[in-house]
Amino acid sequence: MARSVRGIEPLVAAEIRNSRLGRVSGLRHREVWFEPSGSWAGLTGLRTADDVLLVAAVVDGVGPARAALRRLAAAALTITHPGVPAQPGIEVSASFVGRRNYTRFEIEDAVGAELARRLGSPYHSRSGGAAPPGGCVAWRVTIEGDRAVIAVRIAGRPLHRRPYKTASIRGTLHPPLAAAMAGLARLAGARTVLDPCCGAGTTLIEAATLAPQALLLGLDHDPAAIAAARENARHAENGADGADGAPRRTADLRGPAGGIRTGRGTRFRWGVADAGRVPVAGGSVDRVLVNPPWGRQVPPAGELAREPERLWREIRRVLARDGLVVALSYDEGGDPPGFETVERVEVSLSGRHPVLAVLRLRERRRASRGRAG
Repeated sequence: MARSVRGIEPLVAAEIRNSRLGRVSGLRHREVWFEPSGSWAGLTGLRTADDVLLVAAVVDGVGPARAALRRLAAAALTITHPGVPAQPGIEVSASFVGRRNYTRFEIEDAVGAELARRLGSPYHSRSGGAAPPGGCVAWRVTIEGDRAVIAVRIAGRPLHRRPYKTASIRGTLHPPLAAAMAGLARLAGARTVLDPCCGAGTTLIEAATLAPQALLLGLDHDPAAIAAARENARHAENGADGADGAPRRTADLRGPAGGIRTGRGTRFRWGVADAGRVPVAGGSVDRVLVNPPWGRQVPPAGELAREPERLWREIRRVLARDGLVVALSYDEGGDPPGFETVERVEVSLSGRHPVLAVLRLRERRRASRGRAG
């Protein structure tokens, strides 16, 4: 079972199918159920999934009353060894949809105590506020409707905790959501991919796995963000996220006066620049991935603080006529000027409901109609 951000379950399912990692059997709230087609090793490479777990028990008849805790405990006591390597202890995290007459901590303790008894490992509760020690086998309980699932993580850490992401800034993007944006951008064949508000570089680093030949341009008004992006990209290229594992160097982009310095051994270019004055030639970008500074976590700066619509004017200027934009949008005011929506995916993120919007230039459709006539 793959866990995901709410709203992108179909994208996770598509990644599983396209990667030939398994046969998808169903979707639930933040869950994609599938049967692996081979070993578990490839499953830890899923980019759009928050986590991948082995389902150990499915429990029906789990209602909102406290009697459900006894039912869950009884189910946990029947679980055989899950096949993951033995560890020094057990931890359990729980979540549910809808109202219940019990808390997540009561679910965790009911299941954890019986798992410990069944498997012969100590259970480390979260109910007192203490975090479980490192190295524990991680179990998860999810409840939707009257069905509960008890599952165990197959990797040593959740998939969304990318090894490359050692540097972070306020408002940094959740890596599986960034991977979903990259997937929606149809990056195959793209030569140049731009993120004009790149933050810690997450979106372009995720895009690198889908666009192995593309030049990846990351700009941000904040020098600290560029420093974080450069550091994360270095880890991605030197570690497991690199294409060949060989050490590489990352380069800087200084703009607008300094232009682009290409450097050797990397496809990433990072630079401090104003998203209202992008130092890139017109029509030269095939794809734009952008999480604009909407003022919720990161306020607009520079030209965008005075005139936010300049962002879309600049994106429109640099985008190739057949290019695409994927934006994380909180704006319900319709399409940005000069663009039309190709696809919309509503997601749930930190209590809000932004949209992943796939956009193209509106003039493209008009030009196509003119040629057809």
